[in-house]
Amino acid sequence: MNQATINAGTQLTGRLLMSAIFIMAGVNKLMAYDGTAAYMQSAGLPGQLLPLVILLEIAGGLAVLLGWQLRISAALLAGFTVVAALLFHFDFGDQMQSILFMKNLAMAGGLLFLVAGETHSWSLDARSHHHTGAYHHG
Repeated sequence: MNQATINAGTQLTGRLLMSAIFIMAGVNKLMAYDGTAAYMQSAGLPGQLLPLVILLEIAGGLAVLLGWQLRISAALLAGFTVVAALLFHFDFGDQMQSILFMKNLAMAGGLLFLVAGETHSWSLDARSHHHTGAYHHG
């Protein structure tokens, strides 16, 4: 197995792991819509933002998974994740909230690696660049 295949497979695995939490969170919010809207409102946010949150989590998660518009989708999810940490998990007196805060920061860090990294061959972005004659990494 050559290095390009290892890199492509590793990035795909990372994208799968990173995207799973967003896709699942978006679906869970959709299934518990009223409760999630009430939770957002208890934090001082309008419940009307919930459809945008669900769309960002599901569509952004799928985009990261598929490697489509990877840098944009990973950057949007990284920003969202930091904002969510600050709004919902910024209670360091509560150990669980502190853990969730740090988890969000770690996820944002991983997403930023996707923003800065190469587009490997096992992604829609790479396939698109390959078919249009643009650059193709790994």
